[in-house]
Amino acid sequence: MTSNGKRDNPRMHTTAKLHPGQAMEPLTFRRLGGDDYTFGAPGTWQALFVFRGQHCPICKAYLREIEQRRDALAALGVSVAAVSADTEAQCRITAEAAAPGFPLLYGMDEDVMRRLGLYVSEPRSAQETDHRFPEPALFVVNPDGVLQLVDVANAPFLRPDLDRLVRGLGFVIEKTYPIRGTHR
Repeated sequence: MTSNGKRDNPRMHTTAKLHPGQAMEPLTFRRLGGDDYTFGAPGTWQALFVFRGQHCPICKAYLREIEQRRDALAALGVSVAAVSADTEAQCRITAEAAAPGFPLLYGMDEDVMRRLGLYVSEPRSAQETDHRFPEPALFVVNPDGVLQLVDVANAPFLRPDLDRLVRGLGFVIEKTYPIRGTHR
């Protein structure tokens, strides 16, 4: 029995996990107002924030917070982008509300969500959205195209503290801090 009195499911549902220290398979996404955007190719530090979509007010607020730290991340040599499963039209609504100065990407499909090990949710109603969507995540690759940081959440309330992230990435880059969590 579980803590809420329901029977345990004998068949556990699992997700694939990306592991820090592994080479990131480059992923190309459609970019609002621009050319396609590739995440994970070797060359520079990149941070990819996954957000739930235009229906999520917490996401819009978090995108504004990322924008407030974009210059600090750029000073470290880290480029930023954010992606959702939204359509282009839905992504435009988010762009108008959050006004990010970094690439806003859209159209992530469920295959990519699974490959990234994201938690995927069903909309609660047609008024929320018209498709399954990913829960928040953050992936950071180093200039070698290797996953340096991975943070995957299952609810909109779980997201990295951005000031701590900026300080932490500064430390990682300055001290050539090793990738952690690589033991499987």
